[in-house]
Amino acid sequence: MSMLNYYFDLALRSFRAAKGLSLLMILALGLGIGACMTTLTVFHVLGGDPIPGKSERLFNVQLDAEAANPSFKPGDEPVRQLTRFDAEALLQAKKGRRQVMMTGAQATVLPDDPALKPFVTTARWTSADFFTMFEVPFAYGSGWDAAADQADARVVVISHSLNEKLFGGANSVGREIRLREQGFRVVGVLKPWRPVPHYFDLTQGAYTQPAEVYAPISTSFRLNLGSSGNMNCWGNLDGKHPRDLNVPCAWLQYWVELDSAAQAAEYRNYLQQYSEEQGRAGRFERPANVRLRPVMAWLDHQQVLPSDVRLQVWLAFAFLLVCLTNTVGLLLAKSLRRSAEIGVRRALGATRRAIFQQFLVEAGVLGLIGGLLGLALAALGLWLVRLSPAPYARLAEMDWPMLALTLALALLASLAAGLLPAWHAAGISPARQLKTQ
Repeated sequence: MSMLNYYFDLALRSFRAAKGLSLLMILALGLGIGACMTTLTVFHVLGGDPIPGKSERLFNVQLDAEAANPSFKPGDEPVRQLTRFDAEALLQAKKGRRQVMMTGAQATVLPDDPALKPFVTTARWTSADFFTMFEVPFAYGSGWDAAADQADARVVVISHSLNEKLFGGANSVGREIRLREQGFRVVGVLKPWRPVPHYFDLTQGAYTQPAEVYAPISTSFRLNLGSSGNMNCWGNLDGKHPRDLNVPCAWLQYWVELDSAAQAAEYRNYLQQYSEEQGRAGRFERPANVRLRPVMAWLDHQQVLPSDVRLQVWLAFAFLLVCLTNTVGLLLAKSLRRSAEIGVRRALGATRRAIFQQFLVEAGVLGLIGGLLGLALAALGLWLVRLSPAPYARLAEMDWPMLALTLALALLASLAAGLLPAWHAAGISPARQLKTQ
């Protein structure tokens, strides 16, 4: 430990002796690290697992229910949502551990407080397993059960922000809110919750805020509460509404929870058999063509992560490589200027290993200082990202793991840059240097 302190003291003396060169190296490292961590943080936020530990057990379901039009080719990607008929059939079959059918919507809230005017907010009509399946955190109460789905119950779960607005943040379980003139009893209040990306319904936007109101989808059908999001229709509706039961329109998201690869294979076979049955019944015109993708595969297939974010990461690392190359050159120049000093130390008994360690410690100290500068530059870069109009801009925040990664990357980068100069310094011959003095 005493030798490390000694090397650290030598590093500080070296920096003071060549302030301009040291500042130039710190600036080069800081710029490279700052650019890398700005883009890596955005990549980490946007491309991360939205439900870690469970994402491999949650599967998005697709069935090929569309008409066999002239442009159809066997094996084409099926429509990404389900018809109401198919979603209800799968939900009633209960072949998975949990299953959810749902859709996004807009709901008009009529507050009891006369100081608040009616307002429109986002809603999600869903089935009972939604909250357990997607690990939605509750501050008060809980979700509803399957019996409430069957009874078309007028119950509702509200978000933390809506509870603050309507009830001042108090426990509002048991109280009533009105949606489109209909009374709903509050059974649960969520904690602040925002999965990123918004993986269970990409039709609302990959980085949108989650809904403020949640109610049974069966109740939404009975009360005709409507929906929002993409709707794909084909064939003749015969004057029916697109959200009616026997209508060729796909507009519902469907997810299933399966505990193992064996269950996933079994469920895929069930979907295949179901599609074949619907084909024999005349509902499906195309050959059975199902998709069952876990969360991360679903996000990758839907190309949720913006392509420009990936490009920015590669460009930032290329810039860091340029900065490191410059730092290596500057460290080599610095070691050449100190050849006489190194020769004297070698003559006084310092080993090659000691010289090598000394220069590596100097590079490490340089990296830590550059890393702190990189953190400040990354914070500035993320602030500029948050000012952009991109839908994901406000999510660009650095967390503790990314902060630790910044310092670790700076240290590793500087040590890597210091290897060649340290090796060169350790190889300096003391006899040659003393002979030239």
